[in-house]
Amino acid sequence: MNYFELYEIPESFSIDRAALKTKFYELSKRYHPDFYVNESPEKQQEILALSTLNNKAYQVLTDPAKRTAYILSNHNLLEEGEKYQLSQDFLMNMMEINEALMEAEFDTDAEKIQQLNSDIKQIESALGNELKQYTEAFDAKASANPEDLLLKIKDVWFRQKYLLRIRDSLNRFAAR
Repeated sequence: MNYFELYEIPESFSIDRAALKTKFYELSKRYHPDFYVNESPEKQQEILALSTLNNKAYQVLTDPAKRTAYILSNHNLLEEGEKYQLSQDFLMNMMEINEALMEAEFDTDAEKIQQLNSDIKQIESALGNELKQYTEAFDAKASANPEDLLLKIKDVWFRQKYLLRIRDSLNRFAAR
């Protein structure tokens, strides 16, 4: 069963978190294993599976990155462990940032680190705006070809993922 179907909500990148939480609690009560202790082992197993599904669905749908990956997977546009080919321009930009990060690590230059942090924030913001544009268009069904939008969303999602690794490196270095 699809997570969106489980929660009886339309597939969307933007969801009503309060409504999702309410539905999660409703399903948690409905599928709580303690209420089925006198049922057959098969029924207990079914309820346990539904309870597990509810917990996993809530975990995925409340996290924007996981929700994006889930939607892309549902449309057969994302495979686990996929090696996605990012654009050369983006990779060159990331290479420059990585080199600047390595230089800053050796020099322990606070000003360079601050500049790197600022540069990364700018890129994160631009990617966030780009993703928002595409996801809002998808949710509004504003495209004659939603798969094109999903492919654009996939590209932004992979760029964000790549940038997150750089952000993590910067944060680890800055924490020393």
